[in-house]
Amino acid sequence: MKNVRTDLAVEARELYCKEKEEEKHGIKVSTKKIEDINITTVDVLNEEGEEKIRKPKGTYITLDIPKVTLYDSEDIEDISKVLAGELTDITNKIKLNESMTVLVVGLGNWNITPDALGPKVVDKLMVTRHLKKYIPDSIDEGIRPVCAVAPGVLGITGMETGEIIRGIVQNIKPDLVICVDALAARKMERVNSTIQIGDTGISPGSGVGNMRMEISQKTLGVPVIAIGVPTVVDAATMANDTIDIVIEKMESEVSKNSKFYSLLKTIDTEEKEELIHEVLNPYVGDLLVTPKEVDMIMETLSKIIASGINISLQPALELKDINNYIS
Repeated sequence: MKNVRTDLAVEARELYCKEKEEEKHGIKVSTKKIEDINITTVDVLNEEGEEKIRKPKGTYITLDIPKVTLYDSEDIEDISKVLAGELTDITNKIKLNESMTVLVVGLGNWNITPDALGPKVVDKLMVTRHLKKYIPDSIDEGIRPVCAVAPGVLGITGMETGEIIRGIVQNIKPDLVICVDALAARKMERVNSTIQIGDTGISPGSGVGNMRMEISQKTLGVPVIAIGVPTVVDAATMANDTIDIVIEKMESEVSKNSKFYSLLKTIDTEEKEELIHEVLNPYVGDLLVTPKEVDMIMETLSKIIASGINISLQPALELKDINNYIS
């Protein structure tokens, strides 16, 4: 797993199981299906589980949504409601009530489309903290105070994103922080078709080898929920998978008694990965790949995630009423 780039706990668990051929204590996995959405929950229970899949102890919920470039409004609403339900299950564990303030942070660089998911979500959120503070008589009692920020990235601001968020948290004292970020996946089929919710916080840029300050309850002093969608995959990983498919195909067509078959069977996985990186590095470096329709996909995914957050945080309102506040 050391050379594999992924932010998804479900993929890290799959890689571990593939290598070890079994799950032992420390990881609990459950699955369910709501309409066309497969939902996998990976619970990392202890330090043993942390060591196996290299994810902090906590709960990671993965939604595999239908993969299309554009969704109609009904599809967006259906997926958003499923997302809202899973998010609400997590917020219920921390006993979040309607009077508590939530800060939503849109992580990422708004100038780079595959990394702009967080800022795009913030643009579509129902923010109400200022209304509750300055014109409380003009809004419904059941509306929760929500505020949001898109703090940019180190290269734009010159400040660690975690430092900015920590300063905001110290001033407004929210009861919960929700971070939204673009992630990296191990498999191309998960790109733009998987939503992960986790209750352990986030280390921005970790999936693409660009670790920044951790954003978690440990660093902020309040619970942190992370929501992310993988928007890129490592080119070297794609090349590695392609070679594996070719080898598998050749193995099925070559006599098992031949020397060539024996040679194929002796290829070491780590040596193969290192060779791929060495070959690609002079030409493309650490290349990350994203679909060409990424601009349209980001717009749709940001609507899904923003609506899911809005529905979860404002249970007293219907989605159509929430949209009236936004527009």
